[in-house]
Amino acid sequence: MTVEKKFVKDGYVKASMDEHFAKQLGRSGYGGMNISRTPIGTQITIYSEKPGMVIGKAGKVIRKLTQDVTDMYGIDNPQIDAQEIKKTELNAQIMANRLASSIERGWYFRKAGTNTIRAVMAAGALGCEVVISGKLTGARARTEKFVDGYVKHSGHPAEQIVHTGYAVAIKKLGTLGCKVKIVQPGAVLPDAFKIVEGLPVEVKEKEPVAQKTKTVVEENVIVIEKEVKVTEDENSVVVESVETMVTATVTDESDEIIVEDSDINEVRRIVSDVWQHKHDGISGWHPMARVHKEAKK
Repeated sequence: MTVEKKFVKDGYVKASMDEHFAKQLGRSGYGGMNISRTPIGTQITIYSEKPGMVIGKAGKVIRKLTQDVTDMYGIDNPQIDAQEIKKTELNAQIMANRLASSIERGWYFRKAGTNTIRAVMAAGALGCEVVISGKLTGARARTEKFVDGYVKHSGHPAEQIVHTGYAVAIKKLGTLGCKVKIVQPGAVLPDAFKIVEGLPVEVKEKEPVAQKTKTVVEENVIVIEKEVKVTEDENSVVVESVETMVTATVTDESDEIIVEDSDINEVRRIVSDVWQHKHDGISGWHPMARVHKEAKK
């Protein structure tokens, strides 16, 4: 047997076995099955709302199911286990069976679908979809869909995080198909994201910009740093920054500084962080960095 045929056969056996269990265990609240093959044998787990009815009195029902699996599908040494479903509202197969049963009892299809949606979402599901198709209100068949929450319809996530259940409701006008899709509460959605809180950012205080001119007044002595010194050559002008110390007298009334050892009667003051002076030869206050070409000539 080729690999392709083996996969097809295994899928057929699983679908046929699921249908057989749904017919035999309808009253016990059948909610699906799972098959796992081990070296000892084939482990079959049946999920049911009432596992006691699956086992039966003294294990009569489960022994019959084991014999049916061996005879119908040729599986050697099958081991069947029954497990209880804690939250039946999150099992798609059970909710589909309930939906079909309520429609058979005479419930209006729209009311039955909305009640199913509410029950599933109240149990904490991320999304639910109910599809009812068939002769709902007249002779012409149609489809009604009820959706709430988030449901994937295609791709790998639709196969992994979406659970599907199917049941059939038999009425006088014909059969109605009931399909229920449920996204479990703990499912990881492909487009989900989480915002991580970042570390606190330390705001550094801006360092004060160093001023070009720094003045320290102590006992009528003013120290001026980085004073501009201009020297002229024949073809160029060279500007140098030198530190000088000038002895001066500070008067509080006018904020003017009289330079004591000046030959040109120099008086200095500071206006808007700019040093100005006036002296013989040039009238009026002017910046100290000004080049006095007329005086040098």
